[in-house]
Order: sequence, then structure tokens, then C-alpha cells
Amino acid sequence: MDQLMELLRTRRTYRRFEQREISKEIVDEILTAARLASSAANRQPLSYIVIREPEKVADVFAYTRWAGALPPEQGQPKEGERPVLFIAVVENLDINRDCDTDAGLAISNMTLAAWNKGVGSCMIGACDKAALSQMFGLTENQKLHTVVAFGYPSHVSRIVDMESPEEFKYYLDKNRDYVVPKRKLADVVRYL
Repeated sequence: MDQLMELLRTRRTYRRFEQREISKEIVDEILTAARLASSAANRQPLSYIVIREPEKVADVFAYTRWAGALPPEQGQPKEGERPVLFIAVVENLDINRDCDTDAGLAISNMTLAAWNKGVGSCMIGACDKAALSQMFGLTENQKLHTVVAFGYPSHVSRIVDMESPEEFKYYLDKNRDYVVPKRKLADVVRYL
């Protein structure tokens, strides 16, 4: 159980990556983790599109926006820092029109499985979903929920205790590592 808690403590959002390929075995493990996620009424409305070819990854990247809390010149990955893999999470509206919880569980499983292999991730909702949906060939009964970027991190991301509610924005320290303020346990839990 200590290993699980350490995995949860250290799995953060990563936005700069080494330009190193992720093996098919690891990609398959990430996708298996998504498939194993709980689903409301076990309806399983999600499917996944894997983007691994460098040219196609670059095409997807062009439609994404990164690190909304930072100025673009600090948050947007530069050439040589970009992800090497995207996985698109697609909702099948014929199965379930409201599956945000399913998607969240699947994405959590994916990112944890990836981090277990040293692969960092960034969930991206800030993207041109219309353009990406067209690129992916989605039909009218399919909806792009999110794209998740993956790669071996080239920076550190760490948590610090949030001292006040106004301090919620993450920031870069002097080494360009991400610092993520989190509310303290006592501030988010109430026992009855």
C-alpha cells in the first residue's frame, strides 16, 4: 500500500518531455488500465485513439493549449519538449451521453499506469475539439472528451501546502520545475 500512496503522491501533471519513444508494451498497459476502470452501470461508453507517429503527434499538438495558469512562453512546451504520444478519450453518445465520471476514472487509471513505468502525462481539455474530432474521424454519435499527452518527463513537479485559497495557481520555480499548491487535508475534510 505504501507503493500506491507514493505513486499517488508523485504522479503529477508533466508538461515537458524527453524525446524518447514509449514502448508498445507500456502503451498497451496504459490502455488496459483504462479498460479496467469502473464504469456507470458497466456500460463502458469510452473508446481510445492512440497517436504515436511523430508527424501525427505534431498535428495533434498544434490544436492543444497548455498550462493555462502560466504565460504561453512559460507553459507551452517548446520544440524538443513536446509529448511523444497522445491518447484521445472518446465518448459514445449512443451508450451514455453523460460519462464524465467514467472518463475521469479511465484517465486516472491511464496516468497512474503510465507513471508506474516512469511515463508522465498531461490531461488536456483545452484543445480545439472540433478540429481534432474531424482529424480523428469521429462520427456524430461520438464526442471527444479529452486528449492525454504522454512522455518521459524532463522536469520535476511537486506539491506544496496551500497557505490560502488565493494561492491555487501552479507556478515554475527557478529551475523551471512545476510547483503545485494543494489544499491541506484539514481544509478539505469534515467529519460528522
